[in-house]
Amino acid sequence: MESTLLKVGGMSCQGCVKSVTKVLSELPGVVKAEVSLERGEASVDYDADKITRDVMKRAVDDAGFEAA
Repeated sequence: MESTLLKVGGMSCQGCVKSVTKVLSELPGVVKAEVSLERGEASVDYDADKITRDVMKRAVDDAGFEAA
């Protein structure tokens, strides 16, 4: 199990937090995703054999936010 921190831009409300959390949580290999509006970031625990950080970033971008 690995952990990563993604900076997430474009979030302005708790609805955005829920959207980003849902997008990340539904990805195969993601064990846990915690998103903070105040810090503008997502902390993700994942199985590195099943998913990469780039795939997570792309999923957040595809949902209409900016991940770095």
